[in-house]
Amino acid sequence: MTAVTGSDRRTDDRYYTRIASTPALIERAEPTVWGGPEGGMFGAQELEAHERDGFVQVPQLLTAEEVAGYAAELDRLATDPAVRGDERCIVEKSSNEVRSIFEVHRISDAIARLVADERVAGRARQILGSDVYVHQSRINYKPGFGGGGFYWHSDFETWHAEDGMPLPRAVSCSISLTENFAYNGCLMIMPGSHRTFVSCVGETPEDHYRASLKEQEIGTPDPDSLTALADRHGIAMLTGAAGSATFFDSNCMHGSSDNISPYPRSNIFVVFNSVENTSVEPFYAPARRPDFIGARDFTPVPR
Repeated sequence: MTAVTGSDRRTDDRYYTRIASTPALIERAEPTVWGGPEGGMFGAQELEAHERDGFVQVPQLLTAEEVAGYAAELDRLATDPAVRGDERCIVEKSSNEVRSIFEVHRISDAIARLVADERVAGRARQILGSDVYVHQSRINYKPGFGGGGFYWHSDFETWHAEDGMPLPRAVSCSISLTENFAYNGCLMIMPGSHRTFVSCVGETPEDHYRASLKEQEIGTPDPDSLTALADRHGIAMLTGAAGSATFFDSNCMHGSSDNISPYPRSNIFVVFNSVENTSVEPFYAPARRPDFIGARDFTPVPR
């Protein structure tokens, strides 16, 4: 494993990945918070926490009534035959149960309204310091007794390599519709890991997205890099009540374990990218992923 700085990088792209025979740790050059507290819902302390840790939690973003309404919407979508037959619906490899539904803000009017809500999009604008568009949206289902996990990864590594996102100037919002316990596959993040980009080994195959949406292998960090980051930063398990939300930086090292508890976990997941950071051609993949995974419509979310 090699520590790489801007002066000794091997390509003209600082965040190179999937092209070298050995992994590398590359220190981030850009800020995490591009805006300020003026006129926004995040205060200075929350923005400082996001800059420091790479994430910030909002304990009660949704009311109990809203949680019930969105949970019913998730149930409706998961049982709709038309949605189930759409390529945007991803099922578990083992159980054939619904794992994720992508571009959900275009499928569901209710979720489209939530995405544009000032509590959600407004906070993303505040963090990114600009208008934002939706790079990706999805709902994730993790039923009890077997809901699959997500291995450790940085979203930006994939979005840079396969979608052509130039810089880590994007933020994800995960809104919980069920209580997150330490034992039902909650989100885990290495606080502060967003400041280090982990370059991965292994070229991107054709149509890699078809396999990676069920279980990602290419674009996952090596054990030595993960151990180095975990030793440096530790691991936070993000628990909380239904209706809570976590905003986290695109380069955070994060993942979640399988859910072998009886208690399901589901969430609405929205990725906001700055309109000043729109995607170009993929940096390290033979072709773009479909638009429902990495948007090419850069229209700002309306205020």
